[in-house]
Amino acid sequence: MPISVSSLPEGARVREFQRGAVRLHILHHAAEEEIHGAWMTEELASHGYRISPGTLYPTLHRLEADGLLLSEQRVVDGRTRRVYRATEAGRRALADDRRALRELAREVLGDEAP
Repeated sequence: MPISVSSLPEGARVREFQRGAVRLHILHHAAEEEIHGAWMTEELASHGYRISPGTLYPTLHRLEADGLLLSEQRVVDGRTRRVYRATEAGRRALADDRRALRELAREVLGDEAP
């Protein structure tokens, strides 16, 4: 039986919401340009998300396994770096997520929505 999000403790509800926001953020940037984990960690931190590598990298790997990201290894300054880009499926998922986010913002924020 599914667990209702509203029955979760407040901290768990916030984490669940943030997990979706992080996914959306990753897809947004990966659709615009190549990203890598260290840069993404800094970008998320600039928006108030304190995400550890132990959380970020499994998220990137899961998005890749789901066909939303594609990665390749590159050598940058003598170090191997894995860079990610959104796939066509990732771009479609991003478009769907943006529509859902707009709809949610209009409903929840009403006239306050951007």
